Amino acid sequence: MMHRIASLLVILAAPSVLLAGTNGILEGYVKERGTGEALPGVNVVVVDAGLGASTDQKGYYNIQNVRAGRYHVRFSIIGYQSQLIRNVVINPDLRTRLNIELDPASVELEEITVVQEKPLIQRDVTGTTFIVSSEELEALPIDDVAQVLGLQAGATLEGNVRGGKSSEVVYLVDGLPVQDVVAGGQASTLPKSSVVGVSIFTGGFEAEYGNALSGVVNIVTKTGSNEHHAMGRVDSDNLFGGTETSKTTDIEVSASGPIIEEKMFYVAAANGFLTDTRWWQDFDEFFDSPLDKSVSGFGKIDYYFTPTLRLGAQILYSARDWQPYEFIWRFNLTGLPAESRASNRIAAIVSHTVSDRFFYTASLSRYWLDSEIADGSKNDVPVDDPYEYDFFLRYIIDGQRAWWSRTTQESYTARGDATFRAADEHLLKLGGEATFFNLNSDLVKLEPQKTYFGKPLLDEPQLDFNTTYSYEPRTYALYVSDKIDLPSEGILINVGFRYDVLNPRASRPNIEAIPTTDSSYLFVPAETVEASVKQQLSPRLGAAMQVTERGYLFVNLGWYFQYPLFQYLYSGVDRVSIATGLSALTGNPDLEPERTKSIEISLRYELTENLVGSATYFKKETTNQVDSKTFVEGDSKESGTYGFAEFVNNPYAEAEGLELILSRERGAWVTGELSYTLMRAQGLSGNASDGFFLAQYGLPPAIRIYPLSWDQTHTIKLTSALLMPWDMRLNFLVHWHSGRPYTRYPTETGFQPVPDAGPFQPNNERMPSFTNVDVRIAQVFRFGWTPSSLIMLYLDVRNLFDEQNVSWIDSNGRIGGELQDPSGYFIGRRTSLGVQIEL
Repeated sequence: MMHRIASLLVILAAPSVLLAGTNGILEGYVKERGTGEALPGVNVVVVDAGLGASTDQKGYYNIQNVRAGRYHVRFSIIGYQSQLIRNVVINPDLRTRLNIELDPASVELEEITVVQEKPLIQRDVTGTTFIVSSEELEALPIDDVAQVLGLQAGATLEGNVRGGKSSEVVYLVDGLPVQDVVAGGQASTLPKSSVVGVSIFTGGFEAEYGNALSGVVNIVTKTGSNEHHAMGRVDSDNLFGGTETSKTTDIEVSASGPIIEEKMFYVAAANGFLTDTRWWQDFDEFFDSPLDKSVSGFGKIDYYFTPTLRLGAQILYSARDWQPYEFIWRFNLTGLPAESRASNRIAAIVSHTVSDRFFYTASLSRYWLDSEIADGSKNDVPVDDPYEYDFFLRYIIDGQRAWWSRTTQESYTARGDATFRAADEHLLKLGGEATFFNLNSDLVKLEPQKTYFGKPLLDEPQLDFNTTYSYEPRTYALYVSDKIDLPSEGILINVGFRYDVLNPRASRPNIEAIPTTDSSYLFVPAETVEASVKQQLSPRLGAAMQVTERGYLFVNLGWYFQYPLFQYLYSGVDRVSIATGLSALTGNPDLEPERTKSIEISLRYELTENLVGSATYFKKETTNQVDSKTFVEGDSKESGTYGFAEFVNNPYAEAEGLELILSRERGAWVTGELSYTLMRAQGLSGNASDGFFLAQYGLPPAIRIYPLSWDQTHTIKLTSALLMPWDMRLNFLVHWHSGRPYTRYPTETGFQPVPDAGPFQPNNERMPSFTNVDVRIAQVFRFGWTPSSLIMLYLDVRNLFDEQNVSWIDSNGRIGGELQDPSGYFIGRRTSLGVQIEL
């Protein structure tokens, strides 16, 4: 461990190191009202942050390295009436421009207070970006912060962005990743009360963001202030019983404030989520409540040596224990092994504003993730005793699933960035990152062979996915970018380059196929070949041009890089695994990273004082996607090899679409966003195991692109907030999309297709359309003795109209398949009542 820390400290000592997306810049001009003349020497102070600057001879001021959040900003100079601007929003990675006019005053007058409205169009964001504030997060009917991604145009509810896989999105907390690098996806959750805002990049993200092909979700946490604040809330969907419940209880508490006024501040939050899931009626026969338990916690301390030098330390903890459910196991649920996941991250962050032209940040962090399947020892797994089906091969009535796993991921990351204003027109950022991983996995997994239609082949040997490995890969990245602002010409240009490196630090075994009969082979590992270091230079270019007084044209072109999930590199190739025989699906440490080329063109226009319309066309092509290839010709299940296959690079995917958005971000009584997305998402493979399983079923791999399973041709979303009389608030989400594809390939026996089924074509039919409405109504009661204290009662209704939205259809066109599995439909209506207290 010490050698890793020492190496990372050396990297931190470099001139600049990457830390993405937690700070912004406040800038603007101060002039005299009436004459329009520049006012030099005006004192500009970000009151809550203790940062400030003075205007120059042109009346220009620039305050760098302001932590993302909401602030009060004071403008004052002798001879002029002071102004206090409230509610100034600083967004991460962005410049907030605040221009002010001051009134001359021969005598001292009372300070003027103004509430600031954020600009309708952020012109220095040349890619598609959505910013969600903490107030919006609190009001939305969502359970987890990351769910806001699914509310945006171009994204599915499951987290697919612009036709990409959900694993192509990277999740960050304060610019540091919280990813499952083995299996993919977000690995940690945060209490909503610890978040100040979320930046969501669905296209054209800049060079400081890497290892993502489709999108970036950057969650920025709160910082304490000189005022103490405490919050507690609880809600439940089971107060009145009935069947429209998942027996869910959600509890959250948080506190923030000063430890030493003006010097040291804290934030602490914790959230507990207990549920019996939608399947509680089946679970009641086997287990005690609750069946699914999640907890997350966040703690943070910031110490200000000076107003411009801050040291922060934070800890993030997240854990979940749950009992899985499958309808086919409903009479033998104890045969499904329990699962758990726990993660934590500790990080230290230094942020220093050296001058009004230069600031930097740097961090050192350790992230740990542990995933487990089944209790006890792996020696207890019934590898030679497959579970039993009923007479009709429909339900599993006895035995245990032969799964057991212990996987740990540990990573040490050094990151940071330096921002330098080289001239009034240039804002330079440069930096780098290094991550050292320690990955360990011990997996026992045996599965019965099945037909394409799901029927088990009881006389065939089980598929063996066992693996044990331990590897220490490393990744590195450098980037440089320049934001060139030419306001007199109405042009802004973002240009950047990112250089990524992946060192797998592993060897790939050469496999020799030795024929034993005409239809079977013996696969023997021969010598090993060292996996090569993978690298890519990724240019990013964006431009914003003012085409009318109220309209801007944005263009963005970028190349993106993402290294494969480590399970695709290492499963089954460790010498321990090979010594016990080849796994059915073997990793490949020499896989190339996946690469995407993307372009988008957007027009944004201020239709009225509060209303903005935008139209965005995008197109992206992804190559080197990971799939699996069997090394036996024809029907591999007949070869006697049990379907040996290896992960390979070859599939290709493309997506193209148009996003139309009408947004009202400010207004007296209603705000919201209405979006329509027209999109086509096609590829040669839906996931990395497609090739393997198609070969197992004796089916040919796709030779031409087809609609991917998350392809939504038409999507309409409405997110709206209404502020009603007596401090009542109504928020609702409306989501509709046209039917997604599924594969129709009928069978009568469950073993063979019907004679006239025709050639196999993936995703050749469409499911019905999807409609969902979620509503949250809140009534606020304020205490007269302090305006910041309140009690809020709220009602949260998901799937308000109890729509039966189809989740999946089998190859015969039956919703939920032969068994009419209820999971063939998404969950029905759920209603929660809750109370929140803030002090």
